[in-house]
Amino acid sequence: MDSVGALQHARDRDELTIADQVAIASIPAPTGAEAERAEWMLRRFRAARLRDVRLDAVGNVVGWSGTPGRAQPIVLCAHLDTVFDSRAPIEVRRERGRLHAPGISDNARGLATIATLADLAGSGVLPAHRPILFAATTCEEGHGDLRGARHLFDTEGADARAAIAVDGPGDERIVTAALGCRRYHVAFRGPGGHSWGRYGTPNAIHAAAALVTRLTGYASYDHARTALTVSRIAGGSTINAIPAEAWIEVDVRSTSEPELARLDQHVRRSARDAADEENARRRPDAAPLAVTLTLIGERPAGEVSHDHPLVRAAAEATRGLERLPEFAIASTDANIPLSRGIPAIAIGGGGAGGETHTPTEWFENRDGARGVARAALLLGALADR
Repeated sequence: MDSVGALQHARDRDELTIADQVAIASIPAPTGAEAERAEWMLRRFRAARLRDVRLDAVGNVVGWSGTPGRAQPIVLCAHLDTVFDSRAPIEVRRERGRLHAPGISDNARGLATIATLADLAGSGVLPAHRPILFAATTCEEGHGDLRGARHLFDTEGADARAAIAVDGPGDERIVTAALGCRRYHVAFRGPGGHSWGRYGTPNAIHAAAALVTRLTGYASYDHARTALTVSRIAGGSTINAIPAEAWIEVDVRSTSEPELARLDQHVRRSARDAADEENARRRPDAAPLAVTLTLIGERPAGEVSHDHPLVRAAAEATRGLERLPEFAIASTDANIPLSRGIPAIAIGGGGAGGETHTPTEWFENRDGARGVARAALLLGALADR
């Protein structure tokens, strides 16, 4: 399939792709509660005539083009879940050429794109001498911690030749560096007491504030490739009481696994030091403050060289459709295969979007077929080898 043919096939199916995108976005899919959307994708994969279409043990929807289970497939995936907790029905609004709905771009567009590619593969339009494993994955967002992708690449995708995650809109971006992440919940607990009568009792909020100061003082990392964010904080019960409990949550990200390990040590050491500092000031009859640190999320980092055949094929497909490749860093399902030595990238499914992860998220079909065609060209090039 050449770029002209790929673009024509994508344009012929453009209305169906958009209809799929609207239908998908209309189904709420909070992380961990993707079952209804998964059932929709199950029916869609079957309609595309993929083989061995089913739900796996963690709720991923999987299906094959070519012989199911054959060695070294190409894996094409898009995540089912959104960042939104509500399970209420979602209305997709059309306004001035845009579609508006929570999750309309991330990742209803990615799912609609792989559904269209499944049509092309199932009908024989997309040449595939190598099997393609299609997957709609669960628990990609937030505290889901890439659970669906972890299971996929532990099982049917474990020996994949290459992996492509379709995440959001766009037709130029190629994610070659997986942004690793570690997330922490740090809690301080003590006896508390009256703000005057028990003054000198360790203050959980004081310790939490001291920890924030220590964390944000860490500056030996490369700011372009590492980030440390204190994202949530809470504690206390009333204005005239020494807080008995306070907690913070911390998000640490880097493209470097060694840097993530150094930051892990920094977070743990800082938590202990903040508690020790507050306890050192306590009155003699006051019980000490305790600190508990819990790792609540971990995403591995990884990277594929721009010289790798997978990346070269993605760049060639992008240029073949008169777009300029833009190499990027992000956290996607591709983190998992990259961390396991499987070449992997993430790309967009075409069109444009904005206000991602907000209730006012939007998608505009600016020649969105071009992004679908790029994915088809790339998939065809990889599966034809």
